Amino acid sequence: MKAETILESRLGPDSLKKLLALKNPPLNEVIAEAILEFQPASVFVSSGSPADLHRVRVQAIRRGEEKPLILRGHTIHYDGYEDQGRDPVNTKFLVPPGVSLGPALNSVERREGIAEIDQVMNGIMRDKEMVVSFYSLGPLDTEFVIPCVQVTDSYYVAHSEDILYRQGYELFRSETGKEGFFAFLHSAGALKNGVSRDIDLRRMFIDLEKNAVYSANTQYAGNTVAAKKLAHRLAIRKAAQEDWLAEHFLITGVPSYEGDKTTYIAGAFPSWCGKTSTAMLFDVVGDDLAHVRKKDGKTYAANVEKGMFGVIKDVNPEDDPYIHEILVNPGEIIFSNVLDVEGRPYWQGMGDVHIPLKGDNHSGRWWKGKKDSKGKFIPVSHDNARFCVGLEGLKNYDATQVVDLTGIIYGGRNAKRPVPVSQLYGWVHGVFCGASIESEPTAATVGPATSEVIINPMANKEFLSVPIGEYLENHIKFGRGLTNPPKILM
Repeated sequence: MKAETILESRLGPDSLKKLLALKNPPLNEVIAEAILEFQPASVFVSSGSPADLHRVRVQAIRRGEEKPLILRGHTIHYDGYEDQGRDPVNTKFLVPPGVSLGPALNSVERREGIAEIDQVMNGIMRDKEMVVSFYSLGPLDTEFVIPCVQVTDSYYVAHSEDILYRQGYELFRSETGKEGFFAFLHSAGALKNGVSRDIDLRRMFIDLEKNAVYSANTQYAGNTVAAKKLAHRLAIRKAAQEDWLAEHFLITGVPSYEGDKTTYIAGAFPSWCGKTSTAMLFDVVGDDLAHVRKKDGKTYAANVEKGMFGVIKDVNPEDDPYIHEILVNPGEIIFSNVLDVEGRPYWQGMGDVHIPLKGDNHSGRWWKGKKDSKGKFIPVSHDNARFCVGLEGLKNYDATQVVDLTGIIYGGRNAKRPVPVSQLYGWVHGVFCGASIESEPTAATVGPATSEVIINPMANKEFLSVPIGEYLENHIKFGRGLTNPPKILM
């Protein structure tokens, strides 16, 4: 059956019109295949218009995925108690027969992986509405653009992406959107008490052949808001093939004492190791992901995103004044996995605030001293609780789309290592030291607790989609074309 025939039979007039207006056959094939596989009850296509964005926000609340808080624009979302971080065990690359990504990368033969994800996701959207949204990785109208399409049955996921990413509907009219795009196919699966029920069937499979990601039976944004870390894995592979870099970078602008010049610095720290706080020290361009290209011997970087999905623990007026100010004033913000007491959010380390003794949090009804099934005390908010907000509301936001990169800092969470203040000898020495980042595990990843220090090359280990040797070789090759490389600090 032709893709357009499937779309015409399953989409309402408005959504069909928006999709067919793009005149993009490869995109139509992706959407039609998803409809046949997941069997949604209905399909909504968002063009990124104000009306469509409003509908997404409203539906996230109406369907119980988000709850309004007292301040205008603030909502709260909860993930399942066992679904509070990225899941590296069930995140796998699908590779052709005979292809190896090396022992460090979790992969499965493509046919086997497709068969497994088909079994897990067949009919997974019955009685649900499928949401189709379009985004851009990187600033529009620049060479950094990568078109993305998100298919999900979670309005929370669509709402989060609307905050975090530039709208990309119009990109799919262009040759760029027809020649190649990233596709993300997600379902929260069956729900129990509003959260994913079948955590044992949580799967994040990355199809390198089709630049597609399948995500099932999970709600945590790191596993579902696919334009973030799932897309980052696809981007690392694309970068290695095209001689640029996809990095786990903050970008911040340091003003001169005279005030007439800004020096832009990138920093690579593993998740939950202070990237956001460091980015906020000066004029923040981005706090998590960056793509890096070169031109005329210089290095240029762009923030992949336009928002922050930041760890909220210890955000307070003294340590993070700019972020704290935006969190306590009206505006579009999604809090996740914090304490809710009569519409007011509370979290660990929020400053000189009286924390109520009971309320609702990621464990359900909560009271001080509550323990989980393993006898562990449950804090007021999860260690990996988050906030999702646009950067444009920050007083220290630097809206520069593409910056001339002067320096790169490599670091991690390690109490036994000195702070990152030493300048390295050059680009190759920087690659060597960046590949040697040592960091303690954090709450950003689910799994057994351990104090073991992990070697985390460029803070990117968890997201590599090419063998580690190829990734580092790409860094060295990238530096060969630089007549004025960034200074490397560690």
